Amino acid sequence: MIESEKTGDALSASGGRISTQLWNKDLAPIPRDRRTWSTYNYAALWVAMSVNIPTYMLASGMIAGGMNWKQAIFTVFLGNVIVLIPMLLNAHAGARYGIPFPVFARASFGVLGANIPAVLRALVACGWFGIQTWIGGEAINTLLAVLIPAWNHPWICFFVFWLLNLAVILRGIETIRYLQGIAAPALLILGFAMLGWAYVKAGGFGPMLSTPSKFHSFGEFFAFFVPSLTGVVAFWATVALNIPDFTRYAKSVREQALGQAIGLPTTMTFYSFIGVAVTSATVVIFGAAIWDPVVVLSHLGNPIAVVVAMLALLLATLNVNVAANVVSPANDFSNLYPRRISFKMGGVITCFVGILMQPWKLMSNYGSYIVGWLVGYSSFLGPIAGVMIADYYVLRKKIILTEDLYDRHTFYEFSGGFNWRAIGALLAGIVVALSGLEIHALSGLYHYAWFVGFGVSFVSYLVLMPRPRTGS
Repeated sequence: MIESEKTGDALSASGGRISTQLWNKDLAPIPRDRRTWSTYNYAALWVAMSVNIPTYMLASGMIAGGMNWKQAIFTVFLGNVIVLIPMLLNAHAGARYGIPFPVFARASFGVLGANIPAVLRALVACGWFGIQTWIGGEAINTLLAVLIPAWNHPWICFFVFWLLNLAVILRGIETIRYLQGIAAPALLILGFAMLGWAYVKAGGFGPMLSTPSKFHSFGEFFAFFVPSLTGVVAFWATVALNIPDFTRYAKSVREQALGQAIGLPTTMTFYSFIGVAVTSATVVIFGAAIWDPVVVLSHLGNPIAVVVAMLALLLATLNVNVAANVVSPANDFSNLYPRRISFKMGGVITCFVGILMQPWKLMSNYGSYIVGWLVGYSSFLGPIAGVMIADYYVLRKKIILTEDLYDRHTFYEFSGGFNWRAIGALLAGIVVALSGLEIHALSGLYHYAWFVGFGVSFVSYLVLMPRPRTGS
């Protein structure tokens, strides 16, 4: 079924121009009668996705890098308020037209050119899948070490958890929905338990939060603050692109926007505080900042407490991994070859590519995680957002010809299916953002990678596409 771009009502597939090369049931627009998600659902979605171990490690990495707790919390809150803006802007198209991210990208990049941003976004999600799987493997290894004292086989545990993720994917989307209902509460309870343990061991919030900043001047602080802020923005820059994958189920544009505005900044800041407080406490308890929660949990002392904590962490990590890191790349890979790659097949591809991303290297230390991984991939995602937002809001005036997104040789064909001007603007943003890695004098551009890439591609696209294209 296809929906009208003006009413969103379902039209007869036989009456529309649908190319089987560009369409399958997973990519098709969601009819109005199946858009049932309310404000509560979107707020709950962000609670489920924000309460996770990488959120904890994002904030704890800032403490390990030298910030005090106030500086870290401010950085997290500010970054999430900033990333909420492009997220809500991209969410509009999904809520209005019922289309997923890779189909929305066809409006600006062309019906075939959309595969470029879709694959870039999918590869980042594969990296996140690998990171979450590595964390889950660490939890299994710690759990078995409590039960079997001589046990220490992290690689075996990594592949066991990988197989568990694969099994959930093959069972389908209903399993993901079931896990979401119990995963967020499990991690919230685990977070409070860690906070309580740190409170007792450190002697209260006073000592816990007394660890001073390691920076002796504003210049020193700012040099670490900038990539950290970019890292926070990049943390959800992935979902800021593929948010239409979720908002296509919204009852209305307003309900999804309100739910996201309530759920994202508040939950991220709250759970980040737990990471900040516990990591600050480890300085008091152990004499050094321990940013990895699995390592912290292994020091609980009570074997039963360690086992329960690891089981809760495993359950929650499994849910977040599949919900946040498989739904989008599965759609993106499906967009490459809709006739042959289904949602499940796309999920299987995600699992294998996740291993190739070598998550153990990305998680080797807080520098690799924040500056190497988060800031690095933001140089690709910021430019994609710049092109899509410039096209949808400035040139297209929020009007999309939905049926033409699913057919060749129509409005979004451009040149052989590719909008080379959009691709040129994308490359301009990426090159400028990454130039700081090669040219020392321009290193600041890399630290601001998402912002620089977004701005350069936004402006470049408007220059390269001077005449408004309303689609009417």
